[in-house]
Amino acid sequence: MPVMTEPKLIAGNANQSLAASIARRMSMHRGMNVGLCDARVERFNDQEIFVEVFENVRGEDMYIIQSTSNPANDNLMELLIMTDALKRSSAARITAVIPYFGYARQDRRAKARTPISAKLVANLITEAGVDRVLTMDLHAAQIQGFFDIPVDNLYAAPVFALDVQHHFKGRMDDLMVVSPDVGGVARARELATRIGAPLSIVDKRRERAGEIAEMTVIGDVRGKACIIVDDICDTAGTLVKAAQVLTDSGATEVHAYITHGVLSGPAVERVTNSVMKSLVITDSIQPTDAVKNAPNIRIVPTAPMFTQAILNIWNGTSVSSLFETDNLLPIYEGLYSTS
Repeated sequence: MPVMTEPKLIAGNANQSLAASIARRMSMHRGMNVGLCDARVERFNDQEIFVEVFENVRGEDMYIIQSTSNPANDNLMELLIMTDALKRSSAARITAVIPYFGYARQDRRAKARTPISAKLVANLITEAGVDRVLTMDLHAAQIQGFFDIPVDNLYAAPVFALDVQHHFKGRMDDLMVVSPDVGGVARARELATRIGAPLSIVDKRRERAGEIAEMTVIGDVRGKACIIVDDICDTAGTLVKAAQVLTDSGATEVHAYITHGVLSGPAVERVTNSVMKSLVITDSIQPTDAVKNAPNIRIVPTAPMFTQAILNIWNGTSVSSLFETDNLLPIYEGLYSTS
């Protein structure tokens, strides 16, 4: 497959720090300056979104870096309008790099007369002119099938495995991976398998949305350092209560590895005041100052993984090679040592 021109990056306002990090790493890989495309993404007085691209993108391989995180609707519209601007400017291919895919929790009709918003968003992105999507840890794997274009779904588990092996060196036998609910068992088992740890489950029952009525630990966590694994932490109510239940059940300490730190409302305060020793999240969503300053919240960078994935897409090589921890270790050089 012939390689197109150099990959060209453009970013919306959702996560500019991640976009800048990807551009810096891209520059190191390519041995040349790879900056973000000169453009403006702004709002009129009535909050209409306007996009203007100041560089020629005709025939270019474009990568739009834009999470659809809070404010989800604004960031989604930015993505759609940037896509339209690039399409009308004759870009050869447009890849939407969406580290956090919003609306992913609305992936099915749980009740009568409710939408499947994830499918609607997939339709909007496709119809806007995106040719390919690159994302990470979709809330539900079947969302990939909502698109009629290729979707590459990266996983945080290989990076989390590196982080666990680095920070718990010499204590690996004491670890227990925990799924905070039955629905997340496959995700938790993935990390447990990578680090060779046993698996436990916290079974929860909801009285109504947003409220947890009862939690029960399935498995013996006595004397274990528990690691809760999940894809999204929103208000942190479930996470904090699960950590307390594990502690009450005999766990010596509790940590959490969550891919997408939505952390809305009282989440940061809850985590700070909880029994959790640490909450590890990625920068798929741009962290607020409160998140950065929280004493027990740590952020794992995703720029190395997304940069390599973009280069692999551009080169026409395998993206699934990034699913293996051993393949990620070289691109996280200097950050982790497992020896």
